[in-house]
Amino acid sequence: MRIWRQTSSGFPPLAIILTKVACIMKNVLTSLAVALLTFAAAASYGAAPSGWTDNYDKALTEAKTSNKKVLLDFTGSDWCGWCMKLNKEVFSTAKFKEYAKQNLILVEADFPQLKKLSKKVQDQNEKLKAQFGIKGYPTVFILDGDGKTLQQLGYMEGGPDAFIAKIEEAKK
Repeated sequence: MRIWRQTSSGFPPLAIILTKVACIMKNVLTSLAVALLTFAAAASYGAAPSGWTDNYDKALTEAKTSNKKVLLDFTGSDWCGWCMKLNKEVFSTAKFKEYAKQNLILVEADFPQLKKLSKKVQDQNEKLKAQFGIKGYPTVFILDGDGKTLQQLGYMEGGPDAFIAKIEEAKK
């Protein structure tokens, strides 16, 4: 039994064909959107950016053994405008990444609003926030391998050159 009125050619009217195609496309696009959102949510769960760690104790140990300093960045990575600006103008640049690779162990203490962190990292970050007396973001500390503060920084103009110069001052 046919559910459409047959045309003289024996095929359903064009409107019915287009309606069925639209339904199929809607289902495909909905499935694709769900898959992308699932991937995005999984990708944003708890991982520090490439080249960074979220493990403070491990970073201190590595700093001692490699004779490097620790850069501890207190950030609100997904909501703090100045944090995003610091990341874009300094931390994401090739010049800073190369400098950091040779001289620093990078630690991110993130306090995001959208990105999910593991309970362990959340607890560690809250403890560090209290220990370092953090009142605003971004707040950056340069530490030695024992966790002693050598320098406290925040956002500053001048890009990676100015930021690296401040770090070098702290190392003397």
